[in-house]
Amino acid sequence: MIRNRLAKAAALSVGAVVVALGIAGPAFAHVTVNPNSATQGGYGRVAFRVPNESDTASTTKLEVNLPEDAPVASVSTMPVPGWTVAVEKRTLSTPLEVHGSQVTEVVGKITWTASAGSEIKPGTFQEFPVSMGPLPEKDQMIFKALQTYSDGEVVRWIDEPVEGGEEPESPAPVLKLAKAADAAAGPTTGPTVSAVAASDSWSSSGAAVGLGIAGLVAGVLGLVLGGMAFIRTRRTSA
Repeated sequence: MIRNRLAKAAALSVGAVVVALGIAGPAFAHVTVNPNSATQGGYGRVAFRVPNESDTASTTKLEVNLPEDAPVASVSTMPVPGWTVAVEKRTLSTPLEVHGSQVTEVVGKITWTASAGSEIKPGTFQEFPVSMGPLPEKDQMIFKALQTYSDGEVVRWIDEPVEGGEEPESPAPVLKLAKAADAAAGPTTGPTVSAVAASDSWSSSGAAVGLGIAGLVAGVLGLVLGGMAFIRTRRTSA
């Protein structure tokens, strides 16, 4: 009887976990930008990661809109096998000053379209790399994206984040931008893991070297003292 009750309890627990995972899973399966942070004023390589949420349809197209309030002078894409890319530009009302030159036209939208057989299948994902810079002096860049499926469904990842609020239902990919000084400073509360590891390695290797030198000196002193004793013995016998 007790064994049957335990078996039923275990089955119910497993079922609850499966249901919870089934509910929570899709919340994380949205279009993101990776890495999700970079440095203002620098050049960065990011990738738009696109998971396929459908159980029956494949993703055939991705449209990414670059933020109008954070224009970037230089944007280039990396070829993705089986996908074609189209870049649309827009004219700036206020030119960007980059390396002493004025830039009046920037990339406004990038569209990737899959060739037959290269679609993002159910249960898989695809990344679309982009290099861009100099990155604007903003706290973040919000890329509104549209994901098109083979059955005609279009998912609009365009909801902007709300500071201090919950994640929206269809969040747009967000790239956080840190000031150059903050990024260079890094953590100041203590040494990093690598620094500690390097210090420990140096300490152990230094101790080993010290012991080796001490042993060598002791050996040399032993030879000298032995030689002196041998000479004294010869002189005494003579």
